[in-house]
Amino acid sequence: MKTLENEPDPRFTLANERTFLTWLSTSLALSAGGVAMAAVSADVFVPWMRTVLAVILVSLSALSAAMAYPRWRLIQRALRRAAPLPPPALAPLFGYGVATVAVLALVLILFRR
Repeated sequence: MKTLENEPDPRFTLANERTFLTWLSTSLALSAGGVAMAAVSADVFVPWMRTVLAVILVSLSALSAAMAYPRWRLIQRALRRAAPLPPPALAPLFGYGVATVAVLALVLILFRR
């Protein structure tokens, strides 16, 4: 028989759910940014660099969406077991990935033809 003692505080479960939804909305924003970058006019950025930036953004989008549910599940399991939470292993990848795109876009804007 399942007891309520094994259930985590609902606030933690709901916070975990909000984080899951935030990863999905981040994925949508990254995807939109990638599509927008691909649609930028050829006179703004050189075509190969637009493609590189768009691919990075859409790849980060796919990774964010693909990892949102497994991350939610791992955290929910840890909450139920009162175990330590898993580290945010993908956070540096997203941070550095978005920073790379931003710096490259800034360089292209500043040094455009």
